[in-house]
Amino acid sequence: MTSEVTYLGDLRTSCKHLKSGDVFVTDAPTDNNGLGKAFSPTDSIATALASCMFTIMGIKSRDLDIDLSNSKADVNKVMESNPRRISEIHIHFNMNVKLSSKDQTILEKAAMTCPVIYSIHPDIEKEIHFNWG
Repeated sequence: MTSEVTYLGDLRTSCKHLKSGDVFVTDAPTDNNGLGKAFSPTDSIATALASCMFTIMGIKSRDLDIDLSNSKADVNKVMESNPRRISEIHIHFNMNVKLSSKDQTILEKAAMTCPVIYSIHPDIEKEIHFNWG
């Protein structure tokens, strides 16, 4: 088993990673009857995409002896109704390193192979931008 999710009431859950014991809380967003005091489940999906892309770039950057530490990604999720769902995910990577265009291309292509991007429905628009150095 990967995780255990406990409903806390008031549209909140506690999500526990069983191997590590790490916990995070989700909260329904304010536009869907919640308090918006934590990541919503759909926020978690959009954020997981950026995290996964960084992870895959990190694996590849080790092979290239490149340090991506302190790079950041700004994530924006766009919701649609009827049915309520994620319609777009926008990610702007701000990479804290200057690289050759060849290395940039290698890392960007690696990012686009992360498991999460393949797991998100193809109808969800993904707008990904990389800003280097």
